[in-house]
Amino acid sequence: MGGIGKTTLAKNAYGHSLIVHHFDIRTWVTISQKYNVKQLLLQLLSEKHSQIDNGIDEQLLGEKLYKRLWGRRYLIVIDDIWSIEAWDKVSRFFPDNDNGCRIVVTTRISNMATHFGSLLFELSFLDENQSWKLFCKKVFRHALCPSKLEDIGKEIVKKCKGLPLSISVIGGLLRRSHMTQEYWKYIAKDLISILNFGNDENCLSILSLSYNYLPAHLKPCFLYMGNFPEDHEIRVSQLIKLWVAEGFIKSNDSQSLEEIARVYLYDLIDRNLILKHNLGSDGRIKICKIHDLLRELCLKVAQKDEFFCVMEDIQRGIERGRRIVCNEEFLQAENESRVIDTLQLASVTRSLVTSIDSRLSNNRLLRIMTINNEFEDNYLHGHLVDQVNMRYIAYNKFITSSDTINLPSSISFLWNLQTIIIRKNKIKAPSEIWEMRQLRHVDIWGLHLPEPPQSGDQKEDEIVLQNLQTLKRVENFVWSEEACKRVVNVRKLQIVYDRHSKRSNDYSLYNIGKYLHKLESLTCFSYGLDNVLQKLTFPSSLKKLHLQGYKADWKDLRVIGLLPNLEVLKLKYLSAGERVWSPVEGGFIRLKFLFIRSIDLVNWNADSSHFPVLEKLFLIGMFELEEIPLDIGEIPTLGLIQLVWCSESAAISAMEIAEEQENAGNDGLQVRVVFRVKRDLDNFQEKMKQSEDITNFTRNNFQAVTFKA
Repeated sequence: MGGIGKTTLAKNAYGHSLIVHHFDIRTWVTISQKYNVKQLLLQLLSEKHSQIDNGIDEQLLGEKLYKRLWGRRYLIVIDDIWSIEAWDKVSRFFPDNDNGCRIVVTTRISNMATHFGSLLFELSFLDENQSWKLFCKKVFRHALCPSKLEDIGKEIVKKCKGLPLSISVIGGLLRRSHMTQEYWKYIAKDLISILNFGNDENCLSILSLSYNYLPAHLKPCFLYMGNFPEDHEIRVSQLIKLWVAEGFIKSNDSQSLEEIARVYLYDLIDRNLILKHNLGSDGRIKICKIHDLLRELCLKVAQKDEFFCVMEDIQRGIERGRRIVCNEEFLQAENESRVIDTLQLASVTRSLVTSIDSRLSNNRLLRIMTINNEFEDNYLHGHLVDQVNMRYIAYNKFITSSDTINLPSSISFLWNLQTIIIRKNKIKAPSEIWEMRQLRHVDIWGLHLPEPPQSGDQKEDEIVLQNLQTLKRVENFVWSEEACKRVVNVRKLQIVYDRHSKRSNDYSLYNIGKYLHKLESLTCFSYGLDNVLQKLTFPSSLKKLHLQGYKADWKDLRVIGLLPNLEVLKLKYLSAGERVWSPVEGGFIRLKFLFIRSIDLVNWNADSSHFPVLEKLFLIGMFELEEIPLDIGEIPTLGLIQLVWCSESAAISAMEIAEEQENAGNDGLQVRVVFRVKRDLDNFQEKMKQSEDITNFTRNNFQAVTFKA
């Protein structure tokens, strides 16, 4: 059954250090009830759909997977499989290498587990003692349960009937509640009143209790998670924008709406209602998920309360839904015309998620439109004037084109628009975009911005885009003083300069550091423009900096190192005149994440004092680097060093760091080296064997593998 701990157990084994070091390839794939074989194969290949030719069929993808796994010791986890057919369609591409490969399958269907004809491990419900330990961990973490709450707490645990998910969710509820006998008895009384249905129904009833006791401001945020497909990896940044656009977030005077939304998210995670999935380079949650039983609860409550409707059929009355989700699986050829006809009647719909560019021209109430398809400018030109309440519009499918598309000047009629996302390059914005004062996030790949009109006699606060926080992929923009004054509150900025750009002297990049005092994340791409870094200045507020493609000198990094709040630094494809990097004392005092790729660095002269709080170091394509400074391993906060396609001498130095730290008793540092081809790995391992005569290094904290071929 669901929620009994199958995925948790598999994840703990999958991420264990002995498992990580033992297997050459580890891959995790989750199979939902409505699966897509092509998507499953892409997940097993660890590749995104956009990286694969749309014309490639399942057979060719499967053959590519077979070749990748052939001869390698691999571990594949297939999580939450629902049908034998899904297994049969992918398992034929798993070669029997006779070298200790393993496939782990989790399923809630007992009779299906016997189909595999191998070791079956059937999880049972937790006993009374195990249930109590889990409950105390979720409620009190490392503290003990107060004696006054112990009896009533055990009564609550007993009603969960040993189901880990129920215990975790109820524990999350009580951790955020009043620690009084009266309140806990109140919760226990509600639990006792739950009827004993079938297993999953009983679990849903218990989970619904946690929903019932959610604060009012969190309920719509939680229900909204049902909008996303089963097992979907949800980008936190997207989720927050949607919550804000829906009006779920209550404002205050000290935080932005996005900051408050993130607090809401962490609250729901703390209650075990949303799952952390991936962290970003800054350590914040980047991807989240929701357990399918909790998603089922969202759907059940949403249907009852008419919060949203997932279109799985052309149901009667669906056109009256306030929020309509029409997933791609439903939009088969025979359904598309009926769907369009139905959506045309949806005159009160506030939010629409679909894969067709539907013209809801009769609907002036529409706030959110998410199109999981290619961008079509005809809709923007023909129907924007009708959507005066639009707050969020997104075309999520990425497409490249040589044609430039002009956004219509009528886009300024969307005076409530907060977020615009278009995954298409070469989009030219009209000058009227500077009049859209409610804009918060502009995410357009290849955005060509015009210079703002001169302020003239207008009051300055009337022309500033006070709410704008995100401005992505702006190409060849001058960044004049007038432009910077319009976007003084921007927090995330991406700028691009390509071969069609002007000379670097024609750009005023020094204004970025002069005016954008709230900027926290800056990404700069250059494809042929010289001397940009000499023009660019950085505000002291900067926390994340990503530089790619520029000509630079390692001395330029001294200025960057003095940024007092910098936590993440990514350097890619820089053309450095010197091949020696000697950081200076007092720099990078808060840097936690350092990523360097494809730079002709030979000598790196550094010690632990130059990066005092570094947590992760990634080096990729550093073919000339002779070694990583041995003293880097002495950084007390360092948890990971990863080298990919670097020189053999750099790999040897990484192993020496791992050896020295293991001998010093530092088991918190992991070192991983990835070689391009098996021959390079074999040569490296031969040298490692030769060193075994003079060391007791167990290499529990070191792993050397080849890249997925």
